[in-house]
Parts: sequence; structure tokens; C-alpha cells
Amino acid sequence: MRNFKMTIAYDGTRYFGWEHQPGNDMTIQGKLEAVLSQMTGAPVTVIGAGRTDAGVHARAMTANVLLDTDLSELQIQQYLNRYLPDDISVNEVRQCADRFHARFKAIGKTYRYTLWYAESGEKPVFERKYTWVLREKPDVDRMREAAEHLVGEHDFKSFCGNSHMKKSTVRVVDNIQIVESGNTIRLYFHGSGFLQNMVRILTGTLLEAGYGRLTPEDMDRILEARDRKQAGPTAPPQGLCLMKVDY
Repeated sequence: MRNFKMTIAYDGTRYFGWEHQPGNDMTIQGKLEAVLSQMTGAPVTVIGAGRTDAGVHARAMTANVLLDTDLSELQIQQYLNRYLPDDISVNEVRQCADRFHARFKAIGKTYRYTLWYAESGEKPVFERKYTWVLREKPDVDRMREAAEHLVGEHDFKSFCGNSHMKKSTVRVVDNIQIVESGNTIRLYFHGSGFLQNMVRILTGTLLEAGYGRLTPEDMDRILEARDRKQAGPTAPPQGLCLMKVDY
């Protein structure tokens, strides 16, 4: 058995997220495991660096898998890309140390959320599956000011979509960048790890600040409340993309 590290890109539009679900073959993990099991003739388990939600995309999800095969790295990659659907691509396969674990060894992740606004009502026809189209333009400077209150080590329970979370909800978000270019606003989040729906809730809350319904200082109050109801709405999944996993 050899351990292989894979870098995977996927359009999550038609999938029910990363994680394999019994009786549901429309997950990213499920598709990868099905092709690799076909290749090796035995069941395999693919371990991802995280669990993206239904409709969320990735440019560089990292995963690892133990395989009993004589095929080379390139041959494994070619086999995967031959039999996977067109909206999933394995962009790298490398043999790695036996102890490498895509989730436990990860030390950081970068997510990007994409927003679009046009006063004319113009639509991003070719990017519509990868962006949240807004009806009004937010104040980006207010969003940046609010983001400063969220950077650092905090208890992000107010920004967790899992109300039954029993483990610690303390996370480190060391950088939030908001970049405006033309009709597009992109929010970049880097941290050691993220809770369920956390980036989407952070985005929805920062937009509330951008629309003047919350003040930048309200971010401190929301963090202290540790109450999901105090934060903003959960942004829709299509604007979110996992950009990179750090090791």
C-alpha cells in the first residue's frame, strides 16, 4: 500500500458537497472513491482536507488515499481524469509519506467568496454559478472596517451553522482581504480552520455592515454573544471556493 496526495479542482454546482453519503453518489468524495475502487478492484477511502458544502467549489482541495497499485503517479492521475465527470479534475498526484493525512496535517486554508453588483442590472452570465449577484452595492470600506474586528483568535460560535456543535468553536482567522475590481467584490479568508458554514456566515454578516444594518463595532458584540441569531444571513453556496490548503 502506498499513500498518495492529490490536488483536486471541482465545480460543486450539482453535488451534495464533498463528504460521501450512503445512498447518494453525487458527492465529490464518492466520485473519487468509485473511480479509484474501479481502478484497484478494491474499496478505497479518500481523505479530504475539509468538507465543502453542497454547491461549494474548490480550485485546490487536497486529499490523500492509500492504494495497492503498481501504477505510476501519472498513470493514476490519467485514469482518474479519464473516468471522472468533466466537472472534477485531479490536477496533481504525488506519492507521500505514509503518515501524511490531508485533514490532520493541514495548518491553514484560504477561501474566496465572490460577489457581483451592477447598477444597470447587468448579469454575470458566464460566472453566474460562481458568484452571488447583489441587488444593491455595499459600502466596501465599511466591510473592511468590520472585517478588522473578526481577525484573530476568537470563539466563532455565532458564525457556526451547526447549532449542535459540541467541540470547541474557537478558531484563528489571521487575514481577511476584500478586493473590489469593476463589478466584482472578492472576499478572501485565511485561517487555521473553519466551522460549518463559517465563511458564508462571515460574508453575510460583513455585507450587513456594508449595507449599514450593522456597524463594524457590532462584530465584537456578535462574537461575544456566541449566538448564531446575532450574526447575519448565510451567503449562498455558489460564491464560495476553496482556493488553497497549507501544510
